[in-house]
Amino acid sequence: MDISTGLPLLGGLSPQQFMKRHWQKKPLLIRQAVPGLKPLLDRAALFDLAGDEAVESRLVQQVGTSWKLRQGPFMRRALPPVKQPGWTLLVQGVDQHVDAVHALLQQFRFAPDARLDDLMISYASDGGGVGPHFDSYDVFLLQAHGRRRWRIGRQKDLSLVDGAPLKILANFEPEQEFVLEPGDMLYLPPRYAHDGVAEGECMTYSIGFRAPKRGELARELLQRMGDEADEVLGEVLYRDPAQPAVDAPAAIPEALQGFARGTLEALLADPLALACALGEVLTEPKANLWFDGGDEPVDVASGLTLDRRTRMMYDAQHVFINGESYRAGGRDASLMRRLADRRLLTAADLVRASDDARELLASWCASGWAHATR
Repeated sequence: MDISTGLPLLGGLSPQQFMKRHWQKKPLLIRQAVPGLKPLLDRAALFDLAGDEAVESRLVQQVGTSWKLRQGPFMRRALPPVKQPGWTLLVQGVDQHVDAVHALLQQFRFAPDARLDDLMISYASDGGGVGPHFDSYDVFLLQAHGRRRWRIGRQKDLSLVDGAPLKILANFEPEQEFVLEPGDMLYLPPRYAHDGVAEGECMTYSIGFRAPKRGELARELLQRMGDEADEVLGEVLYRDPAQPAVDAPAAIPEALQGFARGTLEALLADPLALACALGEVLTEPKANLWFDGGDEPVDVASGLTLDRRTRMMYDAQHVFINGESYRAGGRDASLMRRLADRRLLTAADLVRASDDARELLASWCASGWAHATR
């Protein structure tokens, strides 16, 4: 992607201009961001996905002033009639299951893959919505079918409706209003309040981004690093040859507290261990995802493509794929970074690959993480 060239997707702005002017700063309405867009899967196919146990789905209904929320999977007969107003079906991570949706998501890779999350499809009957709310992450709202009226505003009062199963703003104060038609798109930065209501049957694609909370990220990193702690720190035992006899045996010794503190400091002081844990966490596949691998040898000489479910990233010393890390350097490292950025390698790319690199790529294909070109 040429990040200096204007794109219809961004209203004629280049990715560089968009990131500088709008990303995490202010909304942007883009008419015909994807000209002539048609739904990438029809209503029946979306309803079928919502019935899959491996797919996260939710049903939201407004009854008077109250809200109802149910978690999927949903058999078709469990969904309300299409002509019944006021209900919404949310299907998460559709890019993991439909090639065309995955291809659409790739157009948003002007932001780092470490931030790009997934594409959710919201199907709504007339009047359907999920109430005024705000997200903690950036989101692009792309209209794929029908019309949806959006009201948005910078919300200072973030109090929520008591007892609601959704985080619905109690005192929403909209500042702008737009009606989006197929191909139109609205970008909203984090914590920008919005309320979308379907005008007739409609389908909206939400391209969401990852914004990990500090506590959650710390927990995942420490757990990942803890799994490798023996390798990083060795098997040093706590010793206390100067420990005197005590008359308060329940008190934790200061020396043991210091030993524990020093252990964590030593673990976190290893920059490679922390970087490795971060890459593994960021590329960990989503829950309930699995890959279809095979036992047959795979020839990658003609090229390969990453599976749509595969997450692959890199830093200066490693490549990461689906929660695993590999040290990489030299020509093979350049090849792996090219694969992560482009999500494919051609036969020409592989001409100078080492035997070890080809063997590793073949093992990824055998695991279903990538697919050899036929």
